[in-house]
Amino acid sequence: MAEGGTGFEKLGAFYLGREIDGPAGDPSETPVLYDSKDLTTHGVIVGMTGSGKTGLAVGMLEEAAIDGIPSIAIDVKGDLTNLQLTFPEMRPEDFRPWIDEGAAARKGQTPDEFAASTADLWKNGIASWGQDGERIRRMKEAVEFKLYTPGASKGVPISLLGSLGRPGVGASDPDTERTQILGTVSSLLTLLGIDPDPIQSREHIFLSNILSWAWGEGRELSLSDLIRTVQQPPFDSVGVIDLESFFPSRERAGLAMALNNLLASPSFQSWREGVPLSVADLLYSPEGKPRHSVLYLAHLSDVERMFFVTRLLNEVVAWMRTQSGTGSLRALLYMDEVFGYLPPTANPPSKLPLLTLLKQARAYGVGVLLATQNPVDLDYKALSNTGTWMLGRLQTERDKMRVLDGLEGASGGGGFDRQQVDAILSGLGKRRFMLHNVHEDGPVLFHTRWVLSYLAGPLTLDKACELARLTQGADAAAPEPSAGYSSGKSGKRAAALSSVAAPVTPQRSPRRTPRSSQRSPPGKERPFVPREIQEVFLEGEPGVPVDAVSPRLLLKARLHYVRASWKVDAWKEVTLIADPEENNPWESADQIERARLIPDPGDAVEFAPVPAAALRAASYKSWSVAAKAHLYRKATITLLRCKPLKETSTPGETEAEFRMRLRHKAREIRDAAMEKLRYRYDTKMGQIEKRIATAEERVSREESQYEEQRMASVLDVGSTLLGSLFGRKRISRGTISGVSRAARRFSRAGKEKDDIAFAKGKLQVLTEDLSELEARLEEELNELRDAYEVDLLDLETLELPPRKSDIVIEQIALAWQPV
Repeated sequence: MAEGGTGFEKLGAFYLGREIDGPAGDPSETPVLYDSKDLTTHGVIVGMTGSGKTGLAVGMLEEAAIDGIPSIAIDVKGDLTNLQLTFPEMRPEDFRPWIDEGAAARKGQTPDEFAASTADLWKNGIASWGQDGERIRRMKEAVEFKLYTPGASKGVPISLLGSLGRPGVGASDPDTERTQILGTVSSLLTLLGIDPDPIQSREHIFLSNILSWAWGEGRELSLSDLIRTVQQPPFDSVGVIDLESFFPSRERAGLAMALNNLLASPSFQSWREGVPLSVADLLYSPEGKPRHSVLYLAHLSDVERMFFVTRLLNEVVAWMRTQSGTGSLRALLYMDEVFGYLPPTANPPSKLPLLTLLKQARAYGVGVLLATQNPVDLDYKALSNTGTWMLGRLQTERDKMRVLDGLEGASGGGGFDRQQVDAILSGLGKRRFMLHNVHEDGPVLFHTRWVLSYLAGPLTLDKACELARLTQGADAAAPEPSAGYSSGKSGKRAAALSSVAAPVTPQRSPRRTPRSSQRSPPGKERPFVPREIQEVFLEGEPGVPVDAVSPRLLLKARLHYVRASWKVDAWKEVTLIADPEENNPWESADQIERARLIPDPGDAVEFAPVPAAALRAASYKSWSVAAKAHLYRKATITLLRCKPLKETSTPGETEAEFRMRLRHKAREIRDAAMEKLRYRYDTKMGQIEKRIATAEERVSREESQYEEQRMASVLDVGSTLLGSLFGRKRISRGTISGVSRAARRFSRAGKEKDDIAFAKGKLQVLTEDLSELEARLEEELNELRDAYEVDLLDLETLELPPRKSDIVIEQIALAWQPV
């Protein structure tokens, strides 16, 4: 359990509920706090329908939101849409659109009356768990909630067939690329009803080779591009076997027809529309604010869900591998029902990326939280690395046995009391769970807290779209056409200019005979270009025939940006396209990401005239010198510096992206500082608590001794008086002795009473010292929280030119550009 702070508001801790004494016990006053960092080892929630599993998951997502942790929630059933039903004011009119009018009628209430009673119920329920509207408001301010409806023509759809994607910038790791290709092809073939086996399926191997070629060339294929490429592949063999033997053209035509049917089907039109699939955009807004994105899939068929989930999981893997390593929770991926996506024996296309996340995501700070009500159909070997299990009421004995087997495997057999856990699971009531966390000692039984979101139940697609319109405005009103795809940072999509792609080796056209002996087709003749001048051809729009080309200058340069005091040392490649007719062509040049080149088209196109200067080799030397001067003056970059966190933005990184990085850096520093603070105060508090325990023992001992002396003195006095009254006529020496002894006992009792007062006073001082220490800890935790609030940090700006001596002109050529 996380420490620090008071009550359940502990920095970096999730408030899950309160401890219970037994499987069916009532909640105590002891909060159950879960350290958010523990989710980097992933979690599993298991419980039958009605166990409270959805409420627990919603509560965990709410806690992540309050702590500013972004998340992606895959909503298979439609329950997670409730995360946007949050009403800080608890007004009946807020609840009215979302109540079940049938339930109101069954209770004999009007909808307005039922809304009012629901508002009261939620207000009182939240208050009974120590929460209020202010906590709801903090949650809504900490993150931006988004609802997406992939595969739907309304709401906020996500485009998947508009682009088959390619690894984003920085995601060139071969393993990542292979995983993406495998997942993309597998999910597409599943959509077509074709065996997606990556080893045995000829279609899978063929399409994988096409994507591998395209991505290697920097090309982003749409489904239309893929169909054309299937008909006319860019390679002649697969492995060592020629293409026609491996996959005859007649059968390739059948595959192309199946893909075309998918493209032409009206039911799949929505998969070609909507916002691009970008993991970065799902996790952060353009301004860098954390997002909680709910992906509504309840309206999709099983095949469509598998298609989408597989693509999404592969993009999460690709995005994850572009991040730096961390021990703090960077982002959370939650799947509402994992049944069918991670089975024990079958291998659906979703299984490999899920396995990859479960094995590797911890190193990148990405937590995976899975939930199911079907515990039998889970690959428990895959879940053996899962550190957190939250187990609720189960439906059958078979379910319980499978969960016990899986939990025993996850525990490695050490310290796992199967009999004890069996007894606990057998008696769990509704909303009662057993928390087994490998980072803590022993299981904890708890009752889930009242969630901040109104649990209206699963929403229909129409209701989900209405909710999206109300909470997201224009974003849900008219989905924009797909602009491409990116698994990397926002704004770096691959749907830029058609000439932007990975470089290919420039191809030199063959030596041509003089113009007088050369015949050209109708139009302008092809100019003669001296051998000393490099000549290249730029690719035009995909699928658009090239009839004419005009001359341009192509410049490729490498720039070095250095500032030791800001720890900046980065190289940047620049590609410019300029008009050779300009006096200083670089002043009006266009910058592109990369130039895609094609082979010499020969004399089949119309060539525009070339300015005389562009046919002189000396011009290219002077243009090279001018380019260096131009780049030194104009190619400055703007960098941002955060002094408190000692971080500087990288070239090309936007302010929003930089703040995203700062946000996680601040979380890392905060978590480390919190650990130190916790250790320091734990030591001090431990010492005081020991002294308090000693003082309490002394008070108890002094009170016991006082009582003994008091009772003994009373007995002495009583026996003496009785003896004098009934045993003797006159006061004997023994009577005098008894009275004296009683007096001494009274005296000692008085001293014991003073000792009690002294011991209680010391206990009171120690208790006050502990309270003061806790208050100081709370104050320091609040200061820690404020110190690392990224939105409040000021950023310095630096305009940095490239180092003049390090400007390298790698290529300057005459480039023919399609017109």
